[in-house]
Amino acid sequence: MSLAELLAQAELVIAIFPVWLVDLVGLALFAVLAIVVHRFVFQRLTRMVADRDLFWRSLVSRTYGPSRLFAIMVALAIGQAVLPLSPGLAQVLERCLTIALIILIAWMAQIAVHIWTVVYLRRFKLDAEDNLLARKHVTQSNILRRVVNLLIIVIAIAACLMTFERVWQYGLSLLASAGVAGVVIGLALQPVLKNLFAGIQLAITQPIRIDDALLVEGEWGNVEEITSTYVVVRIWDWRRLVLPLSYFIEKPFQNWTREGAALIGNVMIYLDYMVPIDELRRKVEAIARNSPLWDGKVVNVQITDFKQATMEVRILVSASTSARTFDLRCEVREELIKFLRAEYPQSLPQTRLQVASDDPRSAVQQQNDTAHDQRHANIFAP
Repeated sequence: MSLAELLAQAELVIAIFPVWLVDLVGLALFAVLAIVVHRFVFQRLTRMVADRDLFWRSLVSRTYGPSRLFAIMVALAIGQAVLPLSPGLAQVLERCLTIALIILIAWMAQIAVHIWTVVYLRRFKLDAEDNLLARKHVTQSNILRRVVNLLIIVIAIAACLMTFERVWQYGLSLLASAGVAGVVIGLALQPVLKNLFAGIQLAITQPIRIDDALLVEGEWGNVEEITSTYVVVRIWDWRRLVLPLSYFIEKPFQNWTREGAALIGNVMIYLDYMVPIDELRRKVEAIARNSPLWDGKVVNVQITDFKQATMEVRILVSASTSARTFDLRCEVREELIKFLRAEYPQSLPQTRLQVASDDPRSAVQQQNDTAHDQRHANIFAP
């Protein structure tokens, strides 16, 4: 059987099925062929960069999805040119290819932003001893990356909607004739826009950064994650406090690592007036010197107030981080109470009771009686 006869029989078989089904099967075959070719080429490319730098391996792995979409688009475009498609299916395919091209461009833009962020942040190390500069750049880059990704998504969705003529005209007429609708949309998008601009402001001014120690809403913790809409604070007991970005623009909070991680911790203790303050000061200095938590900068003991039965003593010690400062304060308390119990137990708070009498000579008489009884006890003692 000749080739012409085979083609003729194939045309007879194809004629049995609807035209739209034949067109869809033909386009599907082109798409499957594109996927197979892409997988083969991508496997070869992956083996080529296996021994290369992490940047190239990450670049290849992250472009797997976009490159496959591009291969399918090329295959469908070739199929549109080769196959005798019906006008309706050709129009639908052309619209789908346009939308796929917009999605591909947005996808590649997000990948480019991610790769640029990774390459830029490779020079900074968060696990360094002094990571203030690293936290600054990591926070700024992550916030800007999320804001840019959000803008890319919004622009891509708008571009996809603009490919539909009815939606385009409806949107123009809605914006032109219905000012109330614009107000309603603005009010509906107020939280999104509020957090969007708050994210940009946070990236520029940086009141908080990744791993900053914060005191917010009465809780102490570290900034664990900053997204385009909210901030996650990891509290000291491993709970998570989630706050919107706008919170850190509108409300006050404490940032313990704004310019540096070192902090001065205070220990308040109430002691009797009989405590030898010089000995107490020397003991506190010895505790600080012997502690690996102390940074060697601040150690001080001061009497800050007098109460009715005790005096208030304030002890200041410093450490390199807020967590070490807290542990150092606890260590000073523990060592100091051991010292006072062992060496100066009379220095701990005491309650004194003095019995008053109407006779001014009664106290003297009681002392004389006590002395007389003591002399008789000594005389008759065996």
